[in-house]
Amino acid sequence: MPLVKFDVVEGRKAYELKALLDAAHQAVVESFQVPESDRYQIVYSHKPCEMILADTGLGLERTDAAVVMTVISKSRPEEMKVELYRSLASRLETYCGIKPSDLIVSVIENTGPDWSFGLGEAQFVTGKL
Repeated sequence: MPLVKFDVVEGRKAYELKALLDAAHQAVVESFQVPESDRYQIVYSHKPCEMILADTGLGLERTDAAVVMTVISKSRPEEMKVELYRSLASRLETYCGIKPSDLIVSVIENTGPDWSFGLGEAQFVTGKL
């Protein structure tokens, strides 16, 4: 049940966003071994001046097609995270035309008590999940 947030430059068409979300979801399902039905995704669109994505000294050139993904999830082994990054870069390039240099991903970990899926309950704490 990772929650995946996407920050993108405004202007993408609905079908482009759908392709982005679908490709990312498949990468998350396969890499983190979560059920297909666990899909929580939010897109935030920004003006180009609101996203400054510097190089960090790696020699990367970014474009307005850049995507910043924040994945909020329970703790995952390092191997799963590495596979997620690889799969995301591959899928987004193949299905969305997004260059791997235009993808930034950050995984933020939390635990069961940090989630409520509705009804004012902590489903991981109550045992419903």
